[in-house]
Order: sequence, then structure tokens, then C-alpha cells
Amino acid sequence: MNILQYESKIWATADLLRGSGIKESEWPSYMMPFFALTMIESRLVRMFDDLKAEIGEEAFANIHKDDLYDLIKDKGQGYNIYIFEKNQTLTDICKNDKSFEIDFDAYLHGFDGETKDLLGVDATEGEKFLDIKGVISKLKAKKVLLGYTKLWSEIDLKPFNNSEITTLEEHIKRKWADISAETAGEQYTPDDVIALIAEIIASKIEESDKLLKIYDCTCGGGNLLFGVEDRINAKSKRLTQTYGQDWNDALYALAKIESRFRPDSKIEHGNTLVEDKFYNEEFDVVIANPPYGVSWKGYQKDIENDKTDRFKFLPSISDGQLLFMQHLVSKLDSFGMGVVVHNGSTLFSGDAGSAESNIRKWMLDSDIVEAVIQLPTDEFFNTGIYTYLWVLNKNKKPLHKDKVMLINASDKFKPLKKSKGSKRKEVDEASRIEIIYTLTQYQDTDYAKVFDKEFFYFNKQAIILTNVDEYGNGFEKKLKEGKKSEKLIPTKINYGERELTEFVITTFDDKQFTSLADAFEQDIKPFITSIDYKEQPLVISTTSAKYWFDSERETLVKEVNDKQEILGRGKIIVKSAYKNANKTQSERIEISVELTPDYQKDYEIIPFHRDEITNNKAIAAFMSQYITKPFTYLENVIGVELNFNKIFYKPEKLREVGDILAEIDAIENELKALESGLVL
Repeated sequence: MNILQYESKIWATADLLRGSGIKESEWPSYMMPFFALTMIESRLVRMFDDLKAEIGEEAFANIHKDDLYDLIKDKGQGYNIYIFEKNQTLTDICKNDKSFEIDFDAYLHGFDGETKDLLGVDATEGEKFLDIKGVISKLKAKKVLLGYTKLWSEIDLKPFNNSEITTLEEHIKRKWADISAETAGEQYTPDDVIALIAEIIASKIEESDKLLKIYDCTCGGGNLLFGVEDRINAKSKRLTQTYGQDWNDALYALAKIESRFRPDSKIEHGNTLVEDKFYNEEFDVVIANPPYGVSWKGYQKDIENDKTDRFKFLPSISDGQLLFMQHLVSKLDSFGMGVVVHNGSTLFSGDAGSAESNIRKWMLDSDIVEAVIQLPTDEFFNTGIYTYLWVLNKNKKPLHKDKVMLINASDKFKPLKKSKGSKRKEVDEASRIEIIYTLTQYQDTDYAKVFDKEFFYFNKQAIILTNVDEYGNGFEKKLKEGKKSEKLIPTKINYGERELTEFVITTFDDKQFTSLADAFEQDIKPFITSIDYKEQPLVISTTSAKYWFDSERETLVKEVNDKQEILGRGKIIVKSAYKNANKTQSERIEISVELTPDYQKDYEIIPFHRDEITNNKAIAAFMSQYITKPFTYLENVIGVELNFNKIFYKPEKLREVGDILAEIDAIENELKALESGLVL
């Protein structure tokens, strides 16, 4: 039997919801608790049958109830009085419509405490998890509780093992995510990507008796975590143990329920970034598909005050992906590896010196990034963007040390016959085999390149340029040593056709002010402060000279007794300031003028070299080749970005000129033929 036959049957239960006037976006909240209930019952019944077979029918019949309870409790998979003591299931309860509601309530309360909490049997105003209590109340109000429960009771999952049930669960949860899509940035990981992640991990791990601990810090309902575990178990003899954490109530509950039927699996509830429930654990394998572009503003203070030392840098508050990345790196043991799904922003967002760039630099400095794989577009169910697999490895082979491989697998897919939401492609088995082979070989191909990690580093060199006039001179040559400007005491300022002889307040909207200070504080300033000496002629007169900026020659000019002196390229800075009244002067607005050199801060992006001396020589060579103005070095910041577009860009092939001309001729001939056929 193929368990996926039940996918359509499960979704047929939604027909009853539709007929009851329940919105499609609300279906998952009605279906999740009943799907979980069906999974739990099927596994408990199967466990009960296995226990009978193990002990023997006759011996089993003579077991005392307390001993039976202890036996089942030791397995840690849950308990239900109806299943184990009354030998009744949901199907039996649905047979009697008169007592159904009472029996169903007793059946739900017959579960162990943890199961009741996860299902939300006694949910109050606090955490509801799957909130079956709230769903039952709504179904009662619609008068369809019995009919809805009966449909679910007909879904028999008992013949199937954990892996098969997980496969069905993945398909169901994918549709839930597709329908509700409640949280921006959350992406359900499709089966083919899970398979690729598992195969990457399987290609790296070695056979041993050591337990393989697998961790997902944003496990959701567990589809990625358990899907990877099942595929690794199919390929390797290593014993595995899964760990996961999520703070979505319903998805956590589903993952927790699933975990109870897996050996020593541990799932915790809560925000990983704020409260790491596995703070004292390290793992052999980390995996995650954290939310994209989701703000962490709601718990900003907790992150900023985090004492675990896992966050080396704090990225933009609008996107927490690189917080999850840093957390995962901190959870790797000394030989651990991982695969993390991200969108493109983690590759290149943020300039040199930004937290994002510094996080990438820290990861490459630590030599933990082995490869980054670009997946095709249209791979996920509710987004068509490119996504990327970061392959982390603390146990690189010697030839892989200090290197990073980029694999452009954007063309490695098979189109789906029928789209699933935004998902139109899948990384099929043949493509996965090719990608794994390429990663294992770790050599250049037409779609993969291996680089020294420093290839992705760059210098962002800050400089101060000195702008000069047409003669190559700057005003700083006219300044006395140690001076940064020349201050002028203006007697008159001419700006365009306007002459300002008295420095008065220019009021707006006929506002009246009791004092100059009142006006000045409210940003009502003399018009002189808005002067732009390049827009209109500006002449500053002092008792001994005139000064202005000659736009044609781009130089400051000083005139004394009709004789002009070229001062070099510079700026005229006009400032205003409020002054209190004193013994000799009343309150006033004073205008001051300064002549300063024309400096301009600039940045140059220059390739990076590992050796400091070589790097400095490369910067100097770049400057001598491309910078023609005088300049002074400022700080140099090292940035890191991994840009697939730059590396794998293929320019569009241009058409031959002859072909274009021939096409134009053909169009012209066609137009002439049409014109000749017109009847005037």
C-alpha cells in the first residue's frame, strides 16, 4: 500500500468545512489537530499490537492494569485509556451518535497529560498548541462535529511505519503552508530539497558506532528534520538522534508528537534566538530553513543582551537569517557539518564593515564554509526566488582548506507536470546525483568553481580627495601651516542680483516673533544661509579685498585694488549664529564666512590579497592607475560578499548585424505590399 493514497482522502475532509462556510485559509487550523489525533492513535494501536506479539496473547491477557501502564509508559509514546484498557478507537466511538459527544470527550481526556497538552484538550487562554478544544467548539456550533470526526476515523494509518507516516505528514503540511502562509518569510522545505540536503550530509559523514546527532533550530512541524533523518538512515548504518526547536505552537506540537515515535528524539518549544533549549549541547549535523526577511525587533533587547557569545555581530533588524546562521555555527561540534537554506540576501547584503559582511568574513576566516549551492527558481511553494544551500564543514579535507566552492545548480531541475503553488520545478534524482558528484570532486566545471576564500574579500579603501582647479591647484596651498580654513569678516555680501547689507531675519507666513532667539530656535534663519556659491555669483567683501568662486576655472579668486589672485579650488562656507545682547551690541544674528579647501570623501573597491604587504601594494597600484587628484588615505575596511551573478554571468549573445538588416528589409517589403493593397 502507498500511504500517499490517504493524501486526497485527508483533504476530502475539507469539503465538509467548505460546506459549513469555513474559509479556506482557516482549514489548516481545523485539520491539524485531527490529523495529529489520527497519527497518535494509529501509532499507539500499532505499538499495542507489537507489545501483544512480543509478550504473547496468553501472557498479555493476564497482565495487571498497573503493570500494563508501566510497560507502555516506559516506551514514552503516550497512553490512552480507551485504546489500551477498553480496546476502543475513534472508529468505535463514532458508531454511537447518541453518546458520541460524551464518549469523544472522555476519549480525549483518556490520553496522558503531555498528549492532552499538545492536542490542546484542556486549552485555556495560554498556549493552545493544536487547540482541539477550540476546534471542537466551532464544529459543534456548525453541527458537524460527528460527521467531521467520522471522516478522520476512516483514515487508517496503522499499517505504515514512522518514515511512511512522516512522508504523508510532509505532503499535508506543505498544503497547509501553501494555504495559510501566515508568517512572512517562512518557507516549507519541499521533498526534493530535503533529499538533496540529506544526500549532501550522507556524502560527508563516515560510518562509525558514534551516535549521529542532528539538530534543526527552526524545525517547524519537523518535515526537514525527520525527512533528513529517514533518508540518512536509509543510506547509512549510523544510529541517529534528532533535536529540534520551534516557537509556532501548532507546528511544535506536530513535531513533538512525531518525535515520541522516534528513538530518543527531543523537540522543544520556544524562540531559539532568545532561549536556546539545547544550550549545553553540540551536534554532528545542523540543518535549518529559517524564515527569510523577518524582523527580530520584537525581541531586540534579548538579542542585544545575549550572554552566550554565539552572536558575533548583529545584522539588520529587518532580517534575522544571519542570527540563525551564527547560532547554528555555535552548535557544531569540533568535526560537525551542516546545510542551511537561505535566500540571496545573506550572500551580499550589507556593505564592507556592516554586520552582514562581518558575519560572512567571520565564517570564512573560521574556514567553516565549504560550498554554497544556488538552487533553481520556483523551487518553493510560495516564492519564486533563488534560494541557496550553505554547506558548512568543520572537518574539511586537506585540499578543501581555505577554499569555497560555488555551484550554480539553477539549471539542474526537472519541470513539474503540474505546478504546486509557486513550485514549478524540482531537483530530480539525476540532478541531485550530479550535484553531489560535483561537490565531492571539488573541481571546476562549467557550472561550479572552487576559489581561495580570499577571492570573496575586498578592500573598501576610504580616501580624502582634494579637488583642484584647472591649473591643478587647491586652496590648502594658500593656508598657513596648521590652519584648516581662512576666516573672513564680511562687510557686504552680494548674491546674484541681491545685495545684503543688514543681516535680518526673513520671516515666513507673516509670523511674528518676540525675539531673534525665538525665531532662530524655530529654524527661521537669514536667507544667506541657503546661499550656494556655484548656483549664483557670490561675492564676499571685506575691508581689504573681495572674494568669489570662478565657476569656469573652478577656483577661488581674491581681488585687491583691481588685481586678481588665483587661490586654487576651494569652498565658500557661510554660517549664521544667534548672539545675545551685550553692553555694546543688541541681540543679533551674526554671519561668518570661511574659505576652506574643497575636500571630498570617496571610497574605492579594490581586490583583496591575503598577504598584507601584497595587499598594500595592490591598493597603491590601483590608486596610481585610477586616481588622478591629490588624495589622503583614510581607513581601509575588509568586506566579504559571494555574488553568483558576477561569477556565473553569461552575456546574452548579440545578433549579427546582417541578420537584423535582413529582418528590417523584410518588414519594409511587407509594409510596401500592404500599402499597395490599400484602396483610397
